[in-house]
Amino acid sequence: MAGTLVRLAGIPVTELKGVGPRSAAALEQVEVRSLLDLLMYYPRRYLDRTKEVPLGQLRPGEEAMVLARVVSVGSRVARNRRRMVTAEVTDGQAGMRVTFFNQPWRERQLTPGTEVVLFGKLELFRGRRQMTNPVVDLVGDKTGRIIPVYPQSEKAGVQSWDVARWVEELLRRTRFDDPVPEHVRARWGLVDRRRAFHDIHAPESMRDLQEARRRLVFDELLRVQLELVQRKRELEATTVGIRHEVGGELVARFHQRLPFPLTGAQRRVITEIERDLAGPHPMHRLLQGDVGAGKTVVAVSALLVAVQGGHQGALMAPTAVLAEQHHLGIRRMLEGFTVPDTAEDGNLFASAGLDRELRVELLTNRTTAAERRRLLAELERGGIDILVGTHALIQEGVSFRSLGVVVIDEQHRFGVEQRAALRAKSAAEAVPDVLVMTATPIPRTAAMTVYGDLDVSVLDELPPGRTPIVTRWARGPGAEEEVWDTVRAEVAAGRQAYVVCPLVEESDKLEVASAEETFERLAGGELRGLRLGLLHGRVGPSDKEAVMGRFRDGELDVLVATTVIEVGVDVPNATVMVILDADRFGIAQLHQLRGRVGRGEAASVCYLVGDATTAEGEQRLQAMVRTTDGFELAEVDLELRGEGTIMGERQKGRNDLRLASLRRDREWVERAREVAFELVGDDPSLAGQPALAEELAVLLPGEDAAEFLLKS
Repeated sequence: MAGTLVRLAGIPVTELKGVGPRSAAALEQVEVRSLLDLLMYYPRRYLDRTKEVPLGQLRPGEEAMVLARVVSVGSRVARNRRRMVTAEVTDGQAGMRVTFFNQPWRERQLTPGTEVVLFGKLELFRGRRQMTNPVVDLVGDKTGRIIPVYPQSEKAGVQSWDVARWVEELLRRTRFDDPVPEHVRARWGLVDRRRAFHDIHAPESMRDLQEARRRLVFDELLRVQLELVQRKRELEATTVGIRHEVGGELVARFHQRLPFPLTGAQRRVITEIERDLAGPHPMHRLLQGDVGAGKTVVAVSALLVAVQGGHQGALMAPTAVLAEQHHLGIRRMLEGFTVPDTAEDGNLFASAGLDRELRVELLTNRTTAAERRRLLAELERGGIDILVGTHALIQEGVSFRSLGVVVIDEQHRFGVEQRAALRAKSAAEAVPDVLVMTATPIPRTAAMTVYGDLDVSVLDELPPGRTPIVTRWARGPGAEEEVWDTVRAEVAAGRQAYVVCPLVEESDKLEVASAEETFERLAGGELRGLRLGLLHGRVGPSDKEAVMGRFRDGELDVLVATTVIEVGVDVPNATVMVILDADRFGIAQLHQLRGRVGRGEAASVCYLVGDATTAEGEQRLQAMVRTTDGFELAEVDLELRGEGTIMGERQKGRNDLRLASLRRDREWVERAREVAFELVGDDPSLAGQPALAEELAVLLPGEDAAEFLLKS
């Protein structure tokens, strides 16, 4: 027999007493179609009458939420010809007038005897207490100590008191089962499902409400984690990987040649990756590392494990600039390395058993047609060891002889399908190992939720020799003068600088400086006499590369740019980063931009220019000044902006996290993940937990959940 939630999902709301076609149409507007939708249409807040502030105790100027009963209501046209509705309300001890302008329908809504929750600012008008245009919630005649206030849509005709009445009827008629095993509930002190749903809608006390929320939060997070752990176990059970030989000479030589010793974090992560590569299942690992933590060295180590076993490696980057940067860097690292020639055409070197130079090639949309044909032929026969590229790697016609390891950089720029397409590019039957990397750290709980089907490695240590970056917030004209003085002084000392603007063209609406206008202003003013370059998204590919090449070669002193330089730009001689209108950038972008300097031995500085226009902007910029730790900044970002910005926008389907918050419920994310591994075990089908498996199919329908949770 189907479980409670599954049964309710298949029953339309019209089955409830009092929900006719008109009410059903109104509920449709707020996406409530089934009884399950109604059950999970949780109150947005609660009015605790034990802590209610009586009307008589409110002082003018105070904002408050009060429960009152409508005594009378009327309307008239004011002198300015605006329609005015006034209602007299009382809480039984004191009264006040409530006034609405240009809301004539309030007269029909606020009929005498109606109980309402009002939220607004108390004013004195001609000696009388009054609220003007307050927020109104209808709660009917409910007299419980704690009153649930539901999300309402006045346009659709959904009122809180109607929802409360329908939910009460639903709870009365529903028999709840509980698919979460009793030993799990006992371990974490969780109430059963019946009590949780009752107390989230009609709690007797705030403690009951907290316990109900805790149980339902756990359920939401458990469903997400079960989905992710299932997919992880299914991948392990159904795909054949490559058992790579680790600890070979090629990787050892690469590490010996590095101009600096590996950090402890790099050694730990390389060990984790090699353990995956040696196993029978394909690696599916996320590598998080702060700006400059040495992710590329780790990635090359993984690629070389494949190459030394006669396989090939691929590295995909989101932009041509970043792909070219990787190609140059990896070629430089591996210059002079040789490998046995295992190409399939039986050439002279292979027949003689001789080695050939390890080949690292580049494929982007800038690659000419003739060069592309040559590269693809070499790739298919095995003559190319590591191919670096953009989306061009997953285009038609690209085929590796034996693709062993795939590295995807700045993975949040790629979709699920693109990663799968690159995995499928090998002519061999075995599925290649995949390492996805991001230089935008996200909090641990978010990583466990967004990337829960991947194993996660963290580089939390910077290599020796990285000079700390000093960050200063330049507010006001005097502070900005210091910025340009510093730029001129650094250029005079033989260094270079970036100036970043948020827009390409001037916008009166946003009032931020454009790159083009800033370029002209600086060239003729504060930085007159210096060699300036301009780079933004509308610069063509060839011109963009020319400008970057000149800056890289030291032919330009200052690069004025938009966020096209956020990733993929590595110029060790650049020591100053100036970010204009800094409060318009998110923390992740600011941190990435700051990471473009401090890449050499000279001391570097990042200037955040401009005033903060919001309290959030103020906290964001203060955090940037306070720390250069990307993981600490990620936690700040989560606190300031919420998990929506971390987890990304769901492309389709429905978000199951209605109550759970990655900020407030950090410990429950970890507990749910622990339980998910325990319940799934080695059985991705969840055969031992049929009721939970059923719920997953209804509440997180397969691809929808995967698409949402894997897209950051």
